Order: sequence, then C-alpha cells, then structure tokens
Amino acid sequence: MTESKTFNRVSTAILTVMVTLTLLPILLIIIASFTKETALLQNGYSFLPKEWSLDAYYYIIKQGSVILRAYGVSVLVTVVGTVGSVLITTTLAYPMARQSFPYRNALSFFVFFTMLFSGGIVPSYIMWTNFFHIKNTIWALIVPNYLVSAFNVILVKNFYSNNIPGSLIEAAQLDGATEMQIFRKLVFPMARPVVATISLFTGLCYWNDWTNGLYYVDNQKLYSIQLLLMKIMNNIEALKANANLMGAGAVSLPGTSVRMAIAFIGILPILIVYPFVQKYLVEGVVIGAVKG
Repeated sequence: MTESKTFNRVSTAILTVMVTLTLLPILLIIIASFTKETALLQNGYSFLPKEWSLDAYYYIIKQGSVILRAYGVSVLVTVVGTVGSVLITTTLAYPMARQSFPYRNALSFFVFFTMLFSGGIVPSYIMWTNFFHIKNTIWALIVPNYLVSAFNVILVKNFYSNNIPGSLIEAAQLDGATEMQIFRKLVFPMARPVVATISLFTGLCYWNDWTNGLYYVDNQKLYSIQLLLMKIMNNIEALKANANLMGAGAVSLPGTSVRMAIAFIGILPILIVYPFVQKYLVEGVVIGAVKG
C-alpha cells in the first residue's frame, strides 16, 4: 500500500513537471503577443516584459472582416472534413474487421500500402487539378491529404476487432438486422472513444492545414485562417524588408509580436475544444492501437 502511494506521488510530480514544461511555451507565446515590439527586439522573450502593447492585435483587428471570413472557411472545412472523414473511416474499417468478409485481407493490404508509399506532391497536384478540377473550390481544402487516413482506418479496425464481439453481431443478424443496421445501431455507437480520437486527429489536421490552400487556392475568399495569417505575416516581412522605400512607418510594424498573436489565434480554438474530447482520447488510442 505504501509503495502504491509512493508511486502515485512520484508519478503525479513527474507529470506535473511535464505539463508545466508543456504549458510554458504557450504562456510565453501569449505574453510575447502582448509585448511591445521594441522591447522584444531589445530584450528578447520574457515572462515579465518591460513594456506591454496591444499593437499586434490592433494590426490583426484592422484585418477584421478578412480574418472573420477566413475563420468561417476554417470552421466549415474542419467540420465538413472531419464529419466526412469519420464516416468514410468508420465504414471502411467495418468490413476489414469482419471475419466473414471475403476480401478483408486484400482491403487491409491496400489500406496499409498507402501508409508506406505515395505518389508525391507533383502527381497529386496534377491529379486533383487536371482530372478532378478542384482548384479554387472549397473541396480543395477538404479532399486532398486528410479526408482518408490509413492510420485512422487501421486504428478503428483494431478497435472493432478488440471490443465488439462477433457473437453480438451474430445475434443481431439472427434478429434480422441488415449490415447497415448493425453498423449504425450497434457498431458505431460502441465505437465512441475511437471516433472521438480520430475526430480530434482529423480536426487538428484540417484546422492547422495551410498547404492545401497554398497549392490549390488562389481565390482570397477561400483562404483558411492558417493560410491567411501566413500571408499577413509574409506581408509584414515584405514591408519591413523594404522599410527604406515604404518610410519610417513600416519599421514600426509589430512583426515579432504579430507572429505570436497569430500563433495564439491559431491554437485558441483547439485549446477550447480539446478538454471536451480528451477523456476519450487515451482510451481510443490505447485500445485501437492494439493489434487485432
């Protein structure tokens, strides 16, 4: 009993230190975003800055309507992409987990193969633009790269195999349930932990993505928040690099603090959503990662 208490105390202390070390960079980003640009350049990053300023957020607020539209695009892409990915992933993993499905091994091979090999960026770009014609459409931000993940499919497949007894499915079949009814009313509700896990993984990928927009989107109305903020940051650097031509005002642009404000704005929605799905995350990953 004493050893158990000691282990719990030591584990708690170690985890507390690790969590603190994880949170300190985020706190430093937030503080730096409220620090005056000249103080950052002269004194570097500090948890107790000498001068506070809201210049970075004033600069971002000036881009308010554009940023709000970009936030709307990101929210739409994240929601639609995550829902679509979960539906495709869970339905694809279902026959792979069924022992009675005659082509389950071949299907598993094709899914696993995509984890090891890919065509590359150039062939993918040609395929999506020349054959599927998704350039400058909202689907360019949803379909490529993240809609189906082989890792998530295998994670869900292992969860089905390890946690849903075949006898339960057989009982449903004896009661006259179809495969779709079994999946919708029995399998999917029981897979809530792994569904929450892949939803978080996929949602993070969609929210943080800017490469799809960089490759496939030229229309500014379709800019996601990450892509827009990257463009803003590049514009600031361009102005600062041409300070002699733009005048003294360009020098005072809060470049470093804007970077920190941009980073904070980018991670804020994730910080809000994560606590609601965290309780399912560990269970879904641990159970789904066990070989089926």
